[in-house]
Amino acid sequence: MTVYFIGAGPGDPELITVKGQRLIRSCPVILYAGSLVPEGVLAGHRATRVINTAELDLDAIVALLQQAHANGEDVARVHSGDPSLYGAIGEQIRRIEKIWIPYEIVPGVTAAAASAAALKCELTLPGISQTVILTRYAAKTSMPPGESLADLARHRATLAIHLGVRHIERIVADLVPHYGEDCPVAVVFRASWPDEARVEGTLADIAQKVRAAGVERTAMIIVGRVLDAHGFADSTLYAKD
Repeated sequence: MTVYFIGAGPGDPELITVKGQRLIRSCPVILYAGSLVPEGVLAGHRATRVINTAELDLDAIVALLQQAHANGEDVARVHSGDPSLYGAIGEQIRRIEKIWIPYEIVPGVTAAAASAAALKCELTLPGISQTVILTRYAAKTSMPPGESLADLARHRATLAIHLGVRHIERIVADLVPHYGEDCPVAVVFRASWPDEARVEGTLADIAQKVRAAGVERTAMIIVGRVLDAHGFADSTLYAKD
């Protein structure tokens, strides 16, 4: 028996790995985060038990994994995006390791990657930015020392900010001293979902635009000069020499 922590991708049911899809269609037990994972991801399954864990606490989830383990049943534990990024799998793994339940992690397409695709941009451009920082805004969960948004902004790298759109004004205030008010910003709401929406601007006006659009959750904030770069150098990857 194995618990498979599967990244279901950002929303589009086709943005899941072949391996993840195969496991969802073959495991007899499926536990999925229904508040973030669309049911379309589960299409074609033959599971005998399919459980939406959106309303369950950690103890209840671990109890279901224990029950499946006792029955010798593989479990598809389906999370949104990539489970290693803000997937809350660490606490589940810690618990099941103590009771000797085997597991694997199956990576998935991240919300940042889906947002870049929606914006039709490359997040790393020669001479503009060769670094992408994936982070979140400190709200319910505080940030460790040295990881505040203002600290990270000093690098002036491309930023992909999770879970922060409700605090867009505070984010702008942290970033302007390092990026400048003219720095391009894009907010992608529910990237790859049917109701995907994009709000684009600069640090000077993005907060006003986001409020006008009514975006309050489930959005990725992308910040950086790569969003509006034209004079960057070609890479050496396809150089004639």
